[in-house]
Amino acid sequence: MSKEKESVLEGFKAFLTRGNVIDLAVAVVIGAAFTNVVNSLVKGVINPVVGAFGTKDLDRYTSCLKDPCETNAAGDVVSGIPIMWGTVLSSTLSFLITAAVVYFLMVMPMAKYLARRARQQAAREQVEEVLEVSELEVLKEIRDALVAQQRGPGRDAP
Repeated sequence: MSKEKESVLEGFKAFLTRGNVIDLAVAVVIGAAFTNVVNSLVKGVINPVVGAFGTKDLDRYTSCLKDPCETNAAGDVVSGIPIMWGTVLSSTLSFLITAAVVYFLMVMPMAKYLARRARQQAAREQVEEVLEVSELEVLKEIRDALVAQQRGPGRDAP
């Protein structure tokens, strides 16, 4: 039983010390912090600007599916069936801003970096291939010179 516990603990330790688990944990923490920044931006700047075209904050835009829609002072629905389309629009804006920032600040630069590395690697491989061909040509010339030298002057190939 203790060997089984040791192997489970060793497996867990190996899992935790793997590099990709650490990277994933860092990504989750940074992603959570970034989500707070984006949500603050949407609620503090975007929603009021969009709400400026109407009469209230974007989160407060609703439609009533079943009249009369009434809420109490705490914002709880007392009667009716409200459709909170302003909240959906706000969440959609948060998603689009997050996706744009991730794309333009992370995905696009990484794609350019990887493409540049691939071009550099292809150029290195091409240079190595040219060197290999050059070396092969030199070796063929040396072989031909040695064969001609062994035959002696004036002898033709059989």
